[in-house]
Amino acid sequence: MSKAESAELILKLYDLRREATMREARNWMISFFPESAAEIIQAILNKETSAYYRMVVTYWDMAASFVNHGAIDEEMFTDAHGEHFVVFSKIEPFLPELRETMGNPNILGNLEKLIMRQPDAKEKLAKARESMKRWIEASREMSKNA
Repeated sequence: MSKAESAELILKLYDLRREATMREARNWMISFFPESAAEIIQAILNKETSAYYRMVVTYWDMAASFVNHGAIDEEMFTDAHGEHFVVFSKIEPFLPELRETMGNPNILGNLEKLIMRQPDAKEKLAKARESMKRWIEASREMSKNA
């Protein structure tokens, strides 16, 4: 795969992220900050949030599979994207329990492989979670004061 082919695929992935329903799903996911596997399962089972959750996590798992199988250059992908890291950081602490509860040991397997290959992945995931907590708290505070 050439750099130009990787760039084309990355741009196609970007175009998919701009679709209206996907934008809504991504906005929902940014504000979703689960504190347990049960909260994630609740989001999956809730008819109002299920499609959003599934749309975002399967999108990033699919994109990661392209990278893992060499269809997209990994360095180029990670330079162009950060959202997949944020999404995974929210789910990663509960992944073993989710896999067990849902009876699927492969849930987010592609995304996990891609992210865990990155230097200092565990530390970066923890920092992403802390940053998101602060962002959500600041957002809530701004809403109260508006």
